[in-house]
Amino acid sequence: MTHDVIVLGVFVADTTYRAARQPVMGETILGDGFALGPGGKGSNQAVAAAKAGANVGFLSKLGKDTFADMALATWAAAGVTPLVTHHPESYTGAACIFVDSATGNNAIIIAPGVAATIGQADIDAHVADISRAKVFMTQLEQPMEAAAHALHLARAGGAITILNPAPAADVSNAMLSLCDYVTPNETEAETLTGISVETPQDAARAAEALMARGSRAVIVTLGGQGCLFHDGSEPMHVPAMSAGPLVETTGAGDAFNGGFAAALARGRDPMDAIRFGTATAALSVTRPGAAASMPDRDEITALLSSRSDI
Repeated sequence: MTHDVIVLGVFVADTTYRAARQPVMGETILGDGFALGPGGKGSNQAVAAAKAGANVGFLSKLGKDTFADMALATWAAAGVTPLVTHHPESYTGAACIFVDSATGNNAIIIAPGVAATIGQADIDAHVADISRAKVFMTQLEQPMEAAAHALHLARAGGAITILNPAPAADVSNAMLSLCDYVTPNETEAETLTGISVETPQDAARAAEALMARGSRAVIVTLGGQGCLFHDGSEPMHVPAMSAGPLVETTGAGDAFNGGFAAALARGRDPMDAIRFGTATAALSVTRPGAAASMPDRDEITALLSSRSDI
């Protein structure tokens, strides 16, 4: 089977705790909510892209446990094809997510489990899938060497390549040169460039720095301020959209990246694809959870159709 979008990444089971504030070291506090659900940036992005209408394959490694069963059920429900191996000697990843009850903002600890051992051989086992894809996307939750190798294969096969450099880490110029789009948030952009990003103007400077290091284009996501797109011509600021009351920001960046990749795979130009990703993220933050919050294509299209300013 040929997939429009191939995503390399990690699945983790999200354990989400809601409370008025985070505890300090040595302190125990009472929370006001708990949920267990599917997560992991790569998996979330694959689910978002599939629900947004793309034919998606997800490349990863799982344990052979209850969380692996959750992963397979999540992908089956969203229409994602698993390109995975199972490893009973290890475990499927998990994440601890704190959500501020008042703001919906979050802080996360990730234990990637066996996915932390993804290597070149795991990528090479799916070289045919990668080389036939229209879009290839990865992040930095699995080893960076694996991400770089996969980007190299995708570029050689003619795919549009997207790197979401999360969690924040330094990335080599050689790896950036394999990327058609790099999509950091404000924190990740600062880690990569040393430029503090608080405004769209700051984001434009960070984008220019990343393009000088090799990326063909950069999208800096700015939360409530939307995002900044720069491809070497005039920087373009795309405002955030509202689709209803804010519930939780967990997975918003993954929603954007998944929607953006799905739109590119359908042949949309970058700005149209960015607006599609922005609408995907806008809908996701009106719902709790990460993968569970991803909207389908009809919802995204309806939101875009309701806007008179785009």
